[in-house]
Amino acid sequence: MSAPAPYDARLTRLRDAMAAAGADVYICDHAEMMVWLTGYTVSETFYRAAIVPAEGDPVIVLRRIDEVPCRAATWVPNVVAYADHEDAHARVAAEIRRFAPGTVGADYTSFGFTAHTRDRLAELLPGTTFVDIPQSSGHLRAVKDAAEVATIEAAGRIGSGAMAAIARALKPGMRPRDASAIAAFHYLTEGADDYWVGPISISRRAEADGHGMGFLHATLHDDALSEGDILHVELVPRVSYYSCRFMRSIKLGEPTAGERTVMDRLVALQDEQFAAMRPGAKAADVDAIMRRGLIAAGLRDDYPNITGYQVGLYAKTPRSSDTSLSLHPGADWPFEAGQTFHVYATAQGLALSETVVVEDGGARLLTHTPRRILVAGESV
Repeated sequence: MSAPAPYDARLTRLRDAMAAAGADVYICDHAEMMVWLTGYTVSETFYRAAIVPAEGDPVIVLRRIDEVPCRAATWVPNVVAYADHEDAHARVAAEIRRFAPGTVGADYTSFGFTAHTRDRLAELLPGTTFVDIPQSSGHLRAVKDAAEVATIEAAGRIGSGAMAAIARALKPGMRPRDASAIAAFHYLTEGADDYWVGPISISRRAEADGHGMGFLHATLHDDALSEGDILHVELVPRVSYYSCRFMRSIKLGEPTAGERTVMDRLVALQDEQFAAMRPGAKAADVDAIMRRGLIAAGLRDDYPNITGYQVGLYAKTPRSSDTSLSLHPGADWPFEAGQTFHVYATAQGLALSETVVVEDGGARLLTHTPRRILVAGESV
C-alpha cells in the first residue's frame, strides 16, 4: 500500500538517505524515529523494530502484547508479533531476510541499535553488510511540517497555563514538589500526554561561580520556599509525543533592580538570537550571540553548556533532551525553515528559555508566557 500523508514524505526522506548509503533495508529501532515513520512507538522491554525496504511496505516486529495498540495506531499493514519467550532478534532477522538485502542500514547512535543487537543480527544474517546512516534517527526528523509545529504549539499552550497556575498559587512555605503537583494536574486536565512536569527547584542567587547552573537539573526536594527565594521552573508538556518546553524564574517577593537587569539582558540577547535564526544561518554564530554576550557583560565566567537543542518528539528513550542538533561553538550546520529548538540561557541564578520554529524572517516563539521574572501570586 502507499503510505498516507505525512508518512509518505517521511518515507521518501528516509529512502533518499538509504540510497545515498547504499542500503537495501533500514532498521528503525529508535523510539522517536519509529513513531515519526510509522505512527506507533513503544519502549524496548524486548527488542522491536520497523524494517523499511528500499521498495515495498515496511514491517513492524514487536511483542504480541503490543500488537493491538500498534495496529490501531500505525498505517503500516504488516505487523509481526512474537511471544515473550521467543527470540526477538531472530524474528527481526527473519523479516529482514525476506527482502534478501546485501546491505542493511541502521543508525548506530540509536538507543535500540546496541553492540549486542548489531552483533546478534550479523550472526543471524551471515553475508549481510551493515552500514551506519549517521544520526538518521534525529536529523531526518529535524524539519517539521505544519501539523507538527501546530502540535508543539498546542503543548506550549498547556505549558503556559501550567506556568500561570504555579505563579498564581506560589507562596512561602510551599515546596518545589507542590509546584510540580500544580503543573501535573494542569497537564492532565488540559490534554497533555502524561504528568512528567520537568525540573523545578529553588534557585538562590549564584555566588562566586558567576553563573550558578546547578539548579537547572536539580533533584526535586522538600525544602520550603521563603520570601526572597526564586523558584526555577522548566515545563516540558507533551501532546501526541511532541514537547514544547520553556523556563521561567518566579520570585517570592519583588525582584531586585539587579535581578531585573540580568533578566533584561537575557531577554535582549535571546531576542538577538531569534532574529538571527534564519534559514542558512550558521548555528555556531547564533550560539555565539548568547555565549559571548553574557561573558562580555560579566554575567558568567564561562559557558560550558549548549545554548539550545532540537525539540519535538520525545518517546521512551533514555534521554530527556534531543541534542542531535544543538547550538555550541563547533556547530557548523545551517538552520533550515521548519526546524524547532529549545533555546535557553542562564546567568546569576536566573533562567529563561523558549521553544521556537525557524522561519524565513527568524525564529517564531511557540511559547507565550511573559518574558520576565514572574512574581509569586500574580496572574500572568
